[in-house]
Formats: sequence, structure tokens, C-alpha cells
Amino acid sequence: MARPFKQDDSPRPVRTALRRALPTQRLHKLLALAGLGSRRDMEELIASGRVTVNGQVAQVGAGVTIDDVVKLDRRILRLPFEAELPRVLLYHKPEGEIVSQDDPEKRATVFDKLPKVVGGRWVAVGRLDINTSGLLMFTTSGELANHFMHPRYEVERVYAVRLMGELTEGQMLQLKEGVQLEDGMAQFDSIQDKGGEGANHWYEVMLREGRNREVRRLFEALGMMVSRLMRVRFGPVDLPSRLKRGQMLELPPKEVAGLLEWAGLAVARSPQRSQKEQENLGKTFTPKERKPATRSVLAVASKKKPPARNPVPAGRRRVRGDVMSPPAQQRRSDRDRGRS
Repeated sequence: MARPFKQDDSPRPVRTALRRALPTQRLHKLLALAGLGSRRDMEELIASGRVTVNGQVAQVGAGVTIDDVVKLDRRILRLPFEAELPRVLLYHKPEGEIVSQDDPEKRATVFDKLPKVVGGRWVAVGRLDINTSGLLMFTTSGELANHFMHPRYEVERVYAVRLMGELTEGQMLQLKEGVQLEDGMAQFDSIQDKGGEGANHWYEVMLREGRNREVRRLFEALGMMVSRLMRVRFGPVDLPSRLKRGQMLELPPKEVAGLLEWAGLAVARSPQRSQKEQENLGKTFTPKERKPATRSVLAVASKKKPPARNPVPAGRRRVRGDVMSPPAQQRRSDRDRGRS
């Protein structure tokens, strides 16, 4: 996975009066723009003492310029002083896929399908459990992801739910007023009956938080079984009807800028893209899993030629089995004398 690091062998820039006059930017903001996490996460990272500026431990609230050398755990960071628009991907997640960067069971995850990012990393905007499908967003902006996910912003999440059975009016009212779960009270802000046939019945629910399996647990608390769950909207972003299961699309700059304005974040300039990348913006595509590298250190080492055997110096006796042979020079002299 790409990280915003570069090698520590580059020469330090020459300090001039012009460079010292450069405007400063907040360190924690630049770290967040680099995709390392939210601003609050970056403040905690700085407070931990792991970040240095020009060899000195950084302080929370510190300002830096492009002239400063910023390191995380002794590795130089490449910070986005000329901020570009972040990238945003929409993915129609099918059931059975894991939303995790590091699965303990070493199973394939949705992160294995994401395009590579140079100088940043993809952040999942919320999660969907393995049995839930629908809209899943990824971005290179930790700040934008934090605005979607943090409870204080109360961003709407809308799900289509298929139940085994039909809710009564009393149950629908109870789900809107609140149900006691093991981690506290929870409720739907709205619930709409979408009809159905036979034993299956569809509902559309909206809530403003994202606790683990919250939608399923609310229905299970009333004895109802969820047979299918799909997220269809997250904040201002709807699941596009043209985005089929397993497909992705990258939002064009205009829509990304709209998301930043909605979140109250600064709108930066559009990133430089190739002609092909420009043409692919807004188009759906089916991602391919990146195969792990098969070239290993052991494989490379096995191809190396074995070191040449040291030749036996003249005059040294060879041992063959239990018999010690005389040196070659002595054998030749023996043949000359007729002793061989």
C-alpha cells in the first residue's frame, strides 16, 4: 500500500530569505490531507511525539512550510503543501466481501481491488459487514472520511431492508422511538414500508449513526430476521443505478468539490491527470484483484549460481573414503619411476 513517504537521502533545501517568508500551514491539517487520518487523529499522533520538524519533536498546533523537514518515526513525509482535490471512489459491494485492510484470516478484502494511489492511501468511508451489500465509498482524504463517519455530524445513512415477515404498526413506532441494545439505545429516524410478496417484505430505513451491525440488531431485538440488507445512500451520495454489483466508479472533480463544500472543507485545485484518467472519470469499471507478488527472496536466491569450490592446493593430500591419496605431483613422479 502506498504511503506518503520518501527516502531520507535527499539534500536539505537551501534556506533563503524568500523561503523563510513562505506562509505556514498547520501540521495536523497537512498530515490529514496526506491521507494518514482525520485532523483529530493527527493531533493525537503529534502529541505522541512520533512526528518531528527539522529534528525537533513537533507540538500540537505547530505550523510548517515547504522548507521544513517533517518526519514520522524518522521517515521523511511528503506533505501536500499544494493541496489537490482528493479522490473519491464509489463501489457497489456485493455480499461476501470483507471491508478491512488487514484480515486476521488472510482472506481477500475490498482493498485488494482498489487502484493504486501515489503519495497517499485509500480510506474506507464507514464499513459494511460481510453480509451487507450496497454503497461503499473510498477517499484519499482523511478529513472527508471523518466528516461522513463522526457521530457529531449525524450524516444520514439509508438502507433497503428485506425482512422475513411484516412489521406491525406498533413495531414500526417502537423502532422510531428507540430500542434498548447492549451498547445503549438506538432508533431509526424514519422507516417506510416498501411492500413485498409472500414471506419477504421490504422496508427503507434511515439513521444517523453507524454502530456495528446496528440495523440488523434493531430488527433482531424485535424478533425479526433480516434476510437482505443494502445501503442505498450515505449523506448526499446515492448508489447510482448504473453501478452494478462489484463495479466501481471514480467521481469527477466537480462532484468531489461539491462533497468538500458540503463537508465545509477547503476546495483545492484539481489534480494533474493523464488523458486516459480524465476519460475514465465517472465511468463504471469492474476492479481486478491485485495478485500478490510471487517473486520472493528465496526464489531469487535459488537462481544464484553456487560458489565455486576451492581448488585443492598443490601438495595437499585428498581423502577418498578411508584412503588418503598422495598429492598429484607425487603420483606423476611415481609413474615416471614405474612404481604406479
